Amino acid sequence: MRISRTRITAAVAATVTLAAAVTTVLAGTASAAQGCRVDYQPNEWTGGFTANVRVSPGDTALSSWTVTWSYPGGQRLTGGWNAQVSQAGTTVTARNAAWNGSVPAGGSTEFGVQGTSTSGSAAPTGFTLNGVPCNGAPPPTTTPPPTTPPPTTPPPTTPPPTTPPPTTPPPTTPPPTTPPPTTPPPAGCAGAVLCDGFENQTGSTPAGDWSVVNPDCSGAGRAAVDTTTTHSGSRSLRIDGAAGYCNHVFVRSTKDLSAVGTVRYGRIWLRHTTALPTQHVTMTAMTDAADGNKDLRMGGQNGALQWNRASDDATLPEQSPAGVALSVPLPTGRWTCLEFMVDGNQGQLRTWLDGTAVTGLTADGVPTHDVDGQWYNRTWRPRLTDLKLGWESYGEGADTIWYDDVALGSSRIGC
Repeated sequence: MRISRTRITAAVAATVTLAAAVTTVLAGTASAAQGCRVDYQPNEWTGGFTANVRVSPGDTALSSWTVTWSYPGGQRLTGGWNAQVSQAGTTVTARNAAWNGSVPAGGSTEFGVQGTSTSGSAAPTGFTLNGVPCNGAPPPTTTPPPTTPPPTTPPPTTPPPTTPPPTTPPPTTPPPTTPPPTTPPPAGCAGAVLCDGFENQTGSTPAGDWSVVNPDCSGAGRAAVDTTTTHSGSRSLRIDGAAGYCNHVFVRSTKDLSAVGTVRYGRIWLRHTTALPTQHVTMTAMTDAADGNKDLRMGGQNGALQWNRASDDATLPEQSPAGVALSVPLPTGRWTCLEFMVDGNQGQLRTWLDGTAVTGLTADGVPTHDVDGQWYNRTWRPRLTDLKLGWESYGEGADTIWYDDVALGSSRIGC
């Protein structure tokens, strides 16, 4: 892929700060147009809620933003994503993260909040963007309203009626008895078909929504539920990947993923222990029903991330020095957000690491030497049916990897 190719950037993981609210707008923040909108879409259950918030500045671009609103009572924030959020009394303040402050005219960005609530909590009000009222609210009054002289005629002295107003009987239909979820839904999944932080795993071996599989052959590779190293919550998936071909181990989702469709977006948080080796390894695999049920594989080679087709061993990028240089190594010793998009209709693929698009891991439909020339040596229209997380070594390369907060959907989910 040519260096001048447009790179795709997007919103990624949020840093949530539940500190005392500061309601003043940050210096240098672009002002919002009067036509701005803040759309607040809650998902509520007894005792709690999440809400997705879309910020649309109208016809004025933003370089940074601060959104405020008021909860009439009963709602208290406990966290958020894709923004820095805080609450003081009934006033909530949300500021852009480092990666999503720029919003073009006519565009929008989204973030989310999570909290607790009491029964009958009213909807939030008073939305502003960079101090400007949104959703059609009038601008704040800058001059005092005119004073009206008192009437010269005294008010009538007719007493009010003594008949009490009619009473309305309470409804006879009881409220719905659908039980609330036992735990709040995971934050930051944006309507994904699969959204799992492994919190419902009760044993040491993955079960229920996940099953341990050993493609081709099994050996020293191990998969376990871990409670000592997590990205969020109290559990994660740990893979101890051994070197050597017959040590393959994966954990496969048992959910029906057909609702994802032919355009698949994935988001995986992973923590990698050892630098990627020179020889080929795989960490994520998805069965391609349009390619003889062979796997589309995500892993590494020559010390950098790569995609690989099991059917013909094509790689993305090409494993030339120039191609490998357009990919990136996988960081070690910290949690990393890996996102991907596979478009089965157009035969295209995109990859983001910590929110930044990776040039060498992009197949845009036009063969480019050193990047996707080999990938498009034949027509490629994938139809992916599952998701497997684990470790597959084809020679050297042992590693321990943790996976957490995994999501699959038909639109980009973000970190």
